[in-house]
Amino acid sequence: MVGSSPMQAVLVAPGVKDKKVLAFRRDALKEKDAVSALMRTIAAGGVRSAFYVFDLARVVDLYRGWRRALPGVRSCYAVKCNPEPALLGALAALGAGFDCASRREMEAVLALGVQPGSIVYANPCKPEAHLEYAAEVGVNLATYDSEEEVVKVKRCHPGCELILRIKGPDGGEARVDLGTKYGAHEDEVLPLLRAAQREGLNVAGVSFHVGSGASNTDVYRGAIEAARGVFDTAAALGMPPMRVLDIGGGFMAGPAFDEAAAVINAALERYFGELPCVEVIGEPGRYFAETAFTMAARVIGKRTRGEVREYWIDDGLYGTLSCIPMDHYVPRPRPLAAPRAGEKTYTSTVFGPTCDSLDTVVTGYQLPEMSVGDWLVFDDMGAYTTASGSNFNGFSTSDIKTYLAYSS
Repeated sequence: MVGSSPMQAVLVAPGVKDKKVLAFRRDALKEKDAVSALMRTIAAGGVRSAFYVFDLARVVDLYRGWRRALPGVRSCYAVKCNPEPALLGALAALGAGFDCASRREMEAVLALGVQPGSIVYANPCKPEAHLEYAAEVGVNLATYDSEEEVVKVKRCHPGCELILRIKGPDGGEARVDLGTKYGAHEDEVLPLLRAAQREGLNVAGVSFHVGSGASNTDVYRGAIEAARGVFDTAAALGMPPMRVLDIGGGFMAGPAFDEAAAVINAALERYFGELPCVEVIGEPGRYFAETAFTMAARVIGKRTRGEVREYWIDDGLYGTLSCIPMDHYVPRPRPLAAPRAGEKTYTSTVFGPTCDSLDTVVTGYQLPEMSVGDWLVFDDMGAYTTASGSNFNGFSTSDIKTYLAYSS
């Protein structure tokens, strides 16, 4: 970590140091009120289209929170969640590693000066050309969950070490259940270990993912217990001792994270306490990204039908608000203008800018009277937003500017 403080290290990090960074104070204001005040200043400067504010200090706070709650687990940020270069650079400066799923993600991280050894190629099914690129640049740790993948890795990247991805326990009540697509079942573990042994590839460890945004934290205990079983199976086969346990992602900032951390720490002590040589890593994505980004969208159209108000804004379900259908985000837009006491509200619908009627952000939602040119603010907009938006109808997510800021 460079600099005399984590915040100073972030401000001189690649991806941040060459950009303007706005400072703002929370003082006695609530955090959201302070961000809104900054956004009003930005909007007053002549901005005419949707924009983001990314609070770098929030990432510093979250990193400290991770280290405090999970001191024995290194965070490897899941780039797919939000590939904003300033976020990647900030996390690298703080000491995080990275979970990459493609060549493009590896390139983005390596361009910031991150060492290949800090990258896990955590995609169990990889295109051959991407594997060959990983071999070229020295990314030598990758996940797998099929015998076919073992053969492919042997052919394209014979120096790669493997991490066996197992399916986490059911019942995590996750926003996105990744177990339907990835993870070896219990009866597949032995054949998959033998496949790697047969091809002469070292299996360095085990990974799992309980699902994105899992709300039932007890599944971590079951997953860690299952992972220990794989360690023991590999030892019984005479394979070299495993040294990596990857507990995946799915973490959300707030009380749910503290609950998950308590379960994880207890399970690690119970099932891996006598294996101190094991490096434990995690793949947080939304934990770092979600609450650090706030988005303002501009009202570009309006229609009045009696007591009902209909508004069009310049971002929607095909843009960064793709998080609504893709990530189960519940939008609660609020006017950027400071609220006035006793202000009347109207039943309102908010549409995105495209010509598709499915591009509807909220319906039956209470908002005060708004005009074309006013702004709506969306909080907690850092996870699976800019990363999953499209350019449908010619409205490009890349046109949405991100303003870097840090609060004190």
